[in-house]
Amino acid sequence: MVNLKEDERLDCLLAENLRIIQSPSVFAFSLDAVLLAKFVYVPIQKGNLIDLCSGNGVIPLFLSTRTKGTLTGVEIQERLHDMAQRSISYNGLEEQITMVHGDIKEMPKMLGYGKYDVVTCNPPYFPTPMKRERNENEHLAIARHEILCTLDDAVRVSSQLVKQGGKVAFVHRPGRLIDIIETMRKYRIEPKRIQFVYPKAGKDANTLLIEGIKDGKPDLKILEPLVVYNENDEYTEAVKEILYGRG
Repeated sequence: MVNLKEDERLDCLLAENLRIIQSPSVFAFSLDAVLLAKFVYVPIQKGNLIDLCSGNGVIPLFLSTRTKGTLTGVEIQERLHDMAQRSISYNGLEEQITMVHGDIKEMPKMLGYGKYDVVTCNPPYFPTPMKRERNENEHLAIARHEILCTLDDAVRVSSQLVKQGGKVAFVHRPGRLIDIIETMRKYRIEPKRIQFVYPKAGKDANTLLIEGIKDGKPDLKILEPLVVYNENDEYTEAVKEILYGRG
């Protein structure tokens, strides 16, 4: 049994035999989180992995199906952290996944420098708006805007947490590509793989997946584009495989 609060619901993680607590008024994961969890390289048998800006824990939950390593999620919002904790408990993953309630900027001191083989992060995408322009829902405003965490914070902390030669992966918006690459190199994370995600063929890309290696050598690969919807507004076969597994 799971104790749901207010407008929470228990959703299925599609191809995975897992359930996750969601709330339309607080947080519900998007396709971006799924794509990042499927995009990043993870060691299969062992390793230490950490996800920053975890929200309701969706990325650690997804990654638990791809690795036997230990997983840590970090979330600053108490309500989201609580949702993640309850989802982890409901799925019986307490021994593999640990959620930390706190500011990612404090994590290197709290958890250790250079400790992790893999770092993932789905940071807030947008610069902080004027107070009057913010979403009135503070949970959603913090998740979407750089109110408590900037791009520089996310990349700097990722670099501090990851081992030399370890991998760091982000999902973001293509419009921030130059900022992302410059910031990654500033903190010694060399971009190695990029994939652009397009809502439909013929449309501009609206999502960017990027992975780098701490102190890696320059050698960037641009992967095949990923298109989300076909001409009938249905998921493409590539996205169906990501979401539902092989048929």
